[in-house]
Formats: sequence, structure tokens, C-alpha cells
Amino acid sequence: MSKFDEIMKLSGYSKATVSRVINHSPHVSDEARQKITQIMKQLNYIPNRNAVSLSTGQTKQIGIVTSATNEIILTFMNQFIDTAMDYGFQTLIYTSRGDKEIELQAFEDLRSKRVDGLVIMTCVNPPDKLKAYCEYGPIVSWQRMGDDEIPSVAMDQAQGYKLALEHLVSKGYTRIANAFGRAESLNTQSRREAYESFMADKGLPVLREAYQYSVFSSSDGEEAMRRMANGPELPQAVLCSNDYAAIGIWSEARKQNIQVPEQLAIVGFDDIELSRVLGITTIHNPIAEQATQAFHRLWAVLGKQELQPQQLEFQLIERATT
Repeated sequence: MSKFDEIMKLSGYSKATVSRVINHSPHVSDEARQKITQIMKQLNYIPNRNAVSLSTGQTKQIGIVTSATNEIILTFMNQFIDTAMDYGFQTLIYTSRGDKEIELQAFEDLRSKRVDGLVIMTCVNPPDKLKAYCEYGPIVSWQRMGDDEIPSVAMDQAQGYKLALEHLVSKGYTRIANAFGRAESLNTQSRREAYESFMADKGLPVLREAYQYSVFSSSDGEEAMRRMANGPELPQAVLCSNDYAAIGIWSEARKQNIQVPEQLAIVGFDDIELSRVLGITTIHNPIAEQATQAFHRLWAVLGKQELQPQQLEFQLIERATT
């Protein structure tokens, strides 16, 4: 008698139930899982993963594609990994460092069935090129990919940007500058459009001459602050691509004896832990929840089960910099 058959006999559960426990399926009662797992330990049963893969048609592995890592990326990544584990999946992390050929290895692994699906956090290849790989398995993106391309769980950041603009104007700030991310990204485009539309509707100046791009890190923020300080007129407020940029602007403003928020108000984006510690006003971005929804989109294909998505919203977090 094989160990698998012995587990069935000792536990009293069917082949299907024992298989679900071995494959870490969520569709098993706690009682059954505990009993079967205990018997597996007693018999020192180790499932043959190659056999499991052949029988299920799945490797139980999902690839995570990113060009780099930081605190914001890790928030998404950690939540995605935890959610995947709850459904019996492990993850492989593909870090491209901005190299298109290295990035494509993840998609080639999907084609060769090394992974069952992919989640894109950030990518450098064009969406139309990556979309061709969707025939080999489900792909979902956190990065916005445009219409009719790879499905994305990303939220339209224009909504969060409007919250920041409404907050600043309600405080009396009217000359508002922007420290954007990549000029060509959909997030930057939607933020810029939200800013220009909002300011025009309010009859307030649109400071296009003060646009700054590729402001991502705290050092980028410091440099952006130096450019603003050396400009013809200091803006009253600045909206930032993320909290790191906001922290850099805040730090350099202090060095130059620019009073925050009296002379310059600062609003970040994402609501990382350091922004709370330093008192940076920011827009809370529900990153972990988007990661959960990303796995659920994959699960709809891999587990053939649709899960109702949670309605997510941005939230203004007012602190000392406004």
C-alpha cells in the first residue's frame, strides 16, 4: 500500500480531500486539514512535486516581475506572497534592473510552464509585446498598462491627486508645483491632467514651468527642492510623486531655512511608515489590498473561482507639512 493510500485509510477522507491538503487548497475544512497533516507527519510523507504538477497541470508557482525593489514595492510584494501562500502557491521573484531582455525571462518561463501565472509590479518592455504571452497563462499587472492590454489592478491616481489638491486649496495654497515621476507613465499623465483641470476650474494658476519629472527618491526630492529655491518664485505648495520625494523636499527645505508649511506645503503619496514618523501629509494608497486583488485575478483563472473585488479608495492623511 502506498503512503498516499495509507493516509486515505487512516484519515477516512477521500482521495480528493487528501489531494487538496497536499496541494494547500483553501477548500478543505480545518478539521480535515489538521487530521491529514498530522498523519502525513507520522508517516513522514513528502509529496512528489513533479508528480503533483503532472496530475494538476500546475506548478503551484507564480512569478513576480519588477524592475527594482523599495518599501512601496515590498508592501505589495509581501502581501501578494502571503495571499498566494494561503492558496497553496509559492512565488518566484524576477528582478530585471531595467533590462528588457532579463525581464523577458519571466515571460519565457510562463511559456515553458515553469510558472502558472505572472504578476507585473513594474516592467520596462512595452505592454503590446508582453500581451502576446497571455496565451500561455494568466498575467495581471499593478503597473497601469492602458486600454485593451494586460489587465491591471492599479487605481487611477488622479483620484488621489484631486484629494491632495482640494486639501491644499482649502488651506489657502494657490501656487502649487508638481514633482512627477516618469513623464511617459500613465500615472504621471493622469496626475498632470487632474492638476491642470482642477486648477483651471478654480481659476488658479497652472504652473507648467514648474513641472519636474523623474523625481522618485529622497535625493531626487532634495535636488527638486534646490531647483525650486533657485527659481524666480518659490511655490506655496508642492505635490510629490511619492513619499520618498516628499521627504527629500522636506529635508532640503529645512536645510535652506524654508519654513514648512508656512512658506512651502508638501504632500506625498502612498503613506509609507516613514511619512508617518516624519509628519508628512500624504495620500494613503491601499497597496496591500491591490496586491490581494492581483492574486484574486490570477485565481479566477488558476482556481476557476471568481472572487468579488473590494472597492478601494484613496484617503488624505493630514499631518504637519500642510
